[in-house]
Amino acid sequence: MSGEEGRKTRILLADGHHMVRQGIRRLLESEADFEVVGESDNGSEVVRLARELKPHVIVMEARMPKLDSVDVIKRIKAEHPEATILVLTSHDEEECLELLRAGAGGYLLKSAKGEELAQTIRMVRAGQFVCDPLVEKRLLKHAVRPQPVALDFGQHLTRRETEVLKLAARGMGNRDIAGYLGLAERTVKGHLMSIFSKLGVGSRTEAVHEALKRGWVSLEDE
Repeated sequence: MSGEEGRKTRILLADGHHMVRQGIRRLLESEADFEVVGESDNGSEVVRLARELKPHVIVMEARMPKLDSVDVIKRIKAEHPEATILVLTSHDEEECLELLRAGAGGYLLKSAKGEELAQTIRMVRAGQFVCDPLVEKRLLKHAVRPQPVALDFGQHLTRRETEVLKLAARGMGNRDIAGYLGLAERTVKGHLMSIFSKLGVGSRTEAVHEALKRGWVSLEDE
């Protein structure tokens, strides 16, 4: 393998529709840093191909035939944990939540433009969690329960911290959160810094992503 080939992102495509896969393949193969190493139309084959081809990124639709997408992700992450799975999805928040818990590394709407898909693949390959803003808004607004949460290493998020995190996830700024909770803005900033430190993250989205992965979530009615 040449140095140039070794630097390319190896991508496996998984979608039940042949024309969709071919369209995505054409888009990705026009990018110099991508290599589409395989494609599949069903979940069982995706697991097998991930084992054989060892892709860096698997671009997969949210609902795969023959094997449930949640099971597909769990099996791939168990066998090939370094692989990142980017899910192409619609607006089904509960479906996205289950895929996130299984180990998905990002969500993008199927209506996204080609350049947006390419950039998202680069971002998830670099280890970033990426979520389409529309999906994120619908998914995260009910995300964090306002109650203390125990962490694996003995610390915990306080009730106030989980309240701040929930409001931040809904898109509220520090000033709005402060007004809503009757706090000083600097106090809100302090709570967010504490949350980031405890969770080992650097942003609000990453903090909520971590909370979702750990199962501290509730998709309640508005």
